[in-house]
Amino acid sequence: MESLRNTCNILLRERISTIRRGLLDTIDTHARLIAIKGSRGVGKTNFLLDFAREYHAGDQGCLYVNINNLFFATEGLFPFVERFYKLGGKVLLLDQVHKYPGWDRELRAAYDRFADLQIVFTISSILRVKSNPYLRDVVTMYNLNGLSFREFLELETGNKFPVFSFEDIVANHESIVADILRKVRPLAYFGNYLKYGFYPIYLEEKSHIDYLLKNINLTLEFDIPYNNQIELKYLTKLKQLLYIVAKGNGNINVSRLSGEIGVSRATVLNYLHYMKNARLLTLLFDRESDDENGLKPNQVYLHNPNLLCAVCLDDTDALMVRKTFFVSQLCPVAKLYYSENGDFLVDGKYNISVRAEGDKMRIKGSTIVMGDMLERGKKNVIPLWLAGFVY
Repeated sequence: MESLRNTCNILLRERISTIRRGLLDTIDTHARLIAIKGSRGVGKTNFLLDFAREYHAGDQGCLYVNINNLFFATEGLFPFVERFYKLGGKVLLLDQVHKYPGWDRELRAAYDRFADLQIVFTISSILRVKSNPYLRDVVTMYNLNGLSFREFLELETGNKFPVFSFEDIVANHESIVADILRKVRPLAYFGNYLKYGFYPIYLEEKSHIDYLLKNINLTLEFDIPYNNQIELKYLTKLKQLLYIVAKGNGNINVSRLSGEIGVSRATVLNYLHYMKNARLLTLLFDRESDDENGLKPNQVYLHNPNLLCAVCLDDTDALMVRKTFFVSQLCPVAKLYYSENGDFLVDGKYNISVRAEGDKMRIKGSTIVMGDMLERGKKNVIPLWLAGFVY
């Protein structure tokens, strides 16, 4: 236990986050069992360390542990939690807990046994937590998203910017933009954000493309097959599907995809949903459903513009990058649907059309235009970059 304590202290001292994530303000610090879900590279480890610094600074009853530590293979998770508790532990931060077999059962056993112990754990985005039979009635779950454009600007400039609801942006974007422009010229940073700003790890990685491709391949080769029992011989099919989607225009033809990669239509739909759960893709439907698994999406986008740029390299479609940006910013905070009257429908009432630089801003009815390379907007024409201020 002492060596784990020393490792925790070193990490708290040396791995200082350069940006404070907004989730620290919304998390229920009194919940006994907290899950932090997120895809590879969004900063789950740093979030746990920031949680310890912010809420338990100097508290020897708080301990961060990575489940990859080999001693868990012999000691086991529950026996470790029990020993930690007996030695006075109060808050246990478990990183990558899903890599321990039977993690859900043993966490539930710890929850039932130690009533005054708080456990905060990180888990892959690909796993279901709310529907887990052992945890669904006791766990409080949060999603840790990648950096918003607002957070990226804070990181790059040192300025602080408020979060705005999309409703507020639609109603007051002219005054909101005027306030932001007093501090920064957002378009000077927008291109870099689209290439690498979604993942905070870009600060540590010299080659962000190589890093993203490595994470994409790890997700396709390990995370998805392990969780969905896909045979290794089908990995090429997953990669082909992801590449074809990345090179497309968002519209989806399942029969054509089935023929191109040589699998059934049902398998194509399964693969799309697997990659959606892994946060490689975002699937858009024209209506809300209690269970989207198995449903044919109306449109498919990569999860964020950084992934799109990494997969397509220099052969990216500028408009698709901008649409992907809009989807990546709005999905964490709003209900986003496919719309026949524009590109997207936000929260059931805002029809959105995303326009590339140079497109004529002709507006149909009440459609809201999000325009690329606009510094300021007017009435129903809003700068696209401002969509990055919703979280």
